[in-house]
Amino acid sequence: MGILVVDESANSTVSETKLYSLSNAISWIIGWTWKKLPNPFIVGIATILLSSWFVGAPYKWVGYLLKWSLRMKSKKKISVGPLVDLLEYANVEWNGDTKQAEKIKRAYEDIYLVHHIKHILKIRGDNYCALRAVLFQIFSQGIPLPSWMKEQDITKLPKRILAHGCNWVQQYSFGPERYTGNNVFGKLRKCLELLEVQWINIHGIKDQEKRTEMCMKIFSEQENEYKMYEAMKFLMLYTVFELHEGIKDGDDVPSFCSLLFARDSSPDPLSFMMNHLNQVGDTGGLEQIEMFLLGFTFWLKIRTFRLYKYGTEEFVSLYPEDCCREWQEVLILTEDDRHYNVPIICS
Repeated sequence: MGILVVDESANSTVSETKLYSLSNAISWIIGWTWKKLPNPFIVGIATILLSSWFVGAPYKWVGYLLKWSLRMKSKKKISVGPLVDLLEYANVEWNGDTKQAEKIKRAYEDIYLVHHIKHILKIRGDNYCALRAVLFQIFSQGIPLPSWMKEQDITKLPKRILAHGCNWVQQYSFGPERYTGNNVFGKLRKCLELLEVQWINIHGIKDQEKRTEMCMKIFSEQENEYKMYEAMKFLMLYTVFELHEGIKDGDDVPSFCSLLFARDSSPDPLSFMMNHLNQVGDTGGLEQIEMFLLGFTFWLKIRTFRLYKYGTEEFVSLYPEDCCREWQEVLILTEDDRHYNVPIICS
């Protein structure tokens, strides 16, 4: 490949002939296009694109394309989508004639007619999905902090676990971001502070419209959003730590503990963290038994419509089953126990 060398004596003629040459070139291209593509519509498009107006103002077009791409990128990051008609959503997502498609559509019709759920909020499907669906409802409903979180400084809980000789807490992972050593405590503290402050602030907003507006803002700030999910994860870990200590002391514990600690992969808090919790937000989401833990940790009754279980006793599940009567209830909907949306009951 050669190198183009421009003689300095020719520089003055370049500026004089540039526009003339450009105009001739465009005219030639348009003429050639007319001969090759006699369709007037195609020629019209070619003429517009190759006109001197387009060539003379390229930055306007570049700016437009950049704005368009940024808008599209922004849309992909939306965590909570707009309200969608439930049956329309079902018909679009399950428009096939397979047995599974028919079953899921019947399940949607059931919750539409029997449970009076007419719309859903589409939740972005990633490995924080279950945490996102639950936290959005906590905030949008104005549910208060659980009493156990009000009664202590939750930012000190990581050090409290460490004080029990559990230095394994330093191996806690923040989704795909791996942390080890003492720096984990500072990061956890920031996450816990953020969750607590946001929770208290939004609970203090009594006007539903304003609270909804604040929710949409919170769930459009991805970095802070992920920090709150990591705080929720850690509070679940702390709960597992407390439950495991209670079992050793002979205390009564919720029934789901027998399943949680019976797994070969989570007989104790360390293995639970390493084999399960550290994967959440990275390579996996919450498993069903961990949904029980989620509800117990935040004193919630998580009523879940599991559409693929339609026709069985597990179609509507409650996490945890042995919850207290005074706990607040939130609703979630899933087709596969992996991705969750938020069902909306008509008033």
